[in-house]
Amino acid sequence: MSKIKYVSEEDSGIDKIKKIKKRLKSCEKERSEYLDGWQRAKADLINFKKEQEKKNSDIFKFANENFVSEILPVLDSFELALKHKNEGIKQLYSQFLNILKNNGLEEIKCVGEKFDPFLHESVGEIKGKKKGFVAEEVQKGYVLNKKVIRPSKVKIIN
Repeated sequence: MSKIKYVSEEDSGIDKIKKIKKRLKSCEKERSEYLDGWQRAKADLINFKKEQEKKNSDIFKFANENFVSEILPVLDSFELALKHKNEGIKQLYSQFLNILKNNGLEEIKCVGEKFDPFLHESVGEIKGKKKGFVAEEVQKGYVLNKKVIRPSKVKIIN
């Protein structure tokens, strides 16, 4: 009888080990699911933070866009006055332009360049050999922090 008891105790121990292994596999699976979920949530948070930083950076870069756009006609008036060779105005123009450049404003170069509808607005045509190129600038265009805020008004070669 002791052998029978011993065998049943052994079977009972094997069953316990099987149950423990089964429980261990269940716990490992559950742990893996929790870890995967946590890692996805962490990655989502990191991506969200990056998106917010980019949005905040863009907001900061273009916060002055309306201000700069309102000042552009004044800049145009300075350019007209410069054509009359007034030295005092030339100095004011230079200072004013430097302030705008320090705030991210750049002139769009156009004369001699290939016409680009994203940078240029055609206001006329001139006969010539280099078709599709800009022949004359009628009004300067500007870019603020790599964003066109006013395209150059140009005459293109036809």
